[in-house]
Amino acid sequence: MNLWDFFVWLFWFYVLIACIWVFITVIVDIFRDPTLNGWAKALWVVFLIFLPFLAAFIYLIARGRGMNERKLAEVQAARAQSDEYIRTVAGSSGGSSAASEIESGKRLLDSGTITQAEFDALKAKALQNG
Repeated sequence: MNLWDFFVWLFWFYVLIACIWVFITVIVDIFRDPTLNGWAKALWVVFLIFLPFLAAFIYLIARGRGMNERKLAEVQAARAQSDEYIRTVAGSSGGSSAASEIESGKRLLDSGTITQAEFDALKAKALQNG
């Protein structure tokens, strides 16, 4: 095997991996699409099994925009969920955060750890941020 044969083999290996990636992406999208009923999903899968390249190209042309919209909605939902989780963990969830800061300040005041002036400053800061 010479260098040219290696590059040809490498090219065909890349094409094989790319085709497998496209087929898996199409199959995953078929099953994640809520607008397709069970029969339509089954027909697409059968079409992909018997005429894989033609079916994948037709699916990408006919339903490619929907694939993009579904993926974008999924990413936005994941980002919103992540942002909400970060907000709850960080303790910056709006009014309840100010209330919790004032409550913890009151506990410190009652225990004698801080003075009334420090509590008033904490309370004003919490209300300003909240």
